[in-house]
Amino acid sequence: MTGVSPRPEVTMAQRKRQLVSTELTEAALQLMAVEGFDAVTVDEIVATAGVSKRTFFRYFASKEDVVVQFLADMGTGMCAELAARPADEPPSVALRHAVWVAMAACADGADHSGRALRVVQLILRTPALRARFLERQGQWRDDLAVEAARRQGLDPEADLYPRLAAGAALAAFDTVLRRWSDSGGAEDPAALTDRAFAVLAPALDAAGAPGSPEGRSGAKPSRPPGGAPETR
Repeated sequence: MTGVSPRPEVTMAQRKRQLVSTELTEAALQLMAVEGFDAVTVDEIVATAGVSKRTFFRYFASKEDVVVQFLADMGTGMCAELAARPADEPPSVALRHAVWVAMAACADGADHSGRALRVVQLILRTPALRARFLERQGQWRDDLAVEAARRQGLDPEADLYPRLAAGAALAAFDTVLRRWSDSGGAEDPAALTDRAFAVLAPALDAAGAPGSPEGRSGAKPSRPPGGAPETR
């Protein structure tokens, strides 16, 4: 078949790195499920995984990262999906698909979704992990804003819409993730994502429309009635 790029081969080194990373994450999760996050040490994790402490720190900066890293690729997946959506697709639809890529990564397959659920519940219930996860989301917000601005022909620094849209999408993601976690994985994440964006769609699509003030880069919205007079 012509025109199809071959999938890049995974090298032996990459395979080994992924295996060690997975073993460390599994060891950490097993220990934390019994002892709690605060009680588990890096020494215990490496002993359970059968690797050295030096190896641990080649892969992770801290025990927080060994858990949060499991969800780290979600932001990359969101941005890639948003960039791949059709150019004429409404913003709410494109962003809904982007968020669903991240949720699907959690809920895909019984074995994987069970492991993902344990990680998500641990992160949401542990203040230190939750804080680290929110730090990651801050970077995702910046990246999504840049892509949202490109799609709408806006300036990600000067216009308000891109960052507001990215923030709204991540608020939906966070809400759906928490609801799915609280239900023990029983609630359908696809349905939850659809419901979340049904609420956001009117604002995302109206503000992002080409004729709206924020849909025209550099355009200033009209002053609301009763607003302070413009100084000259």
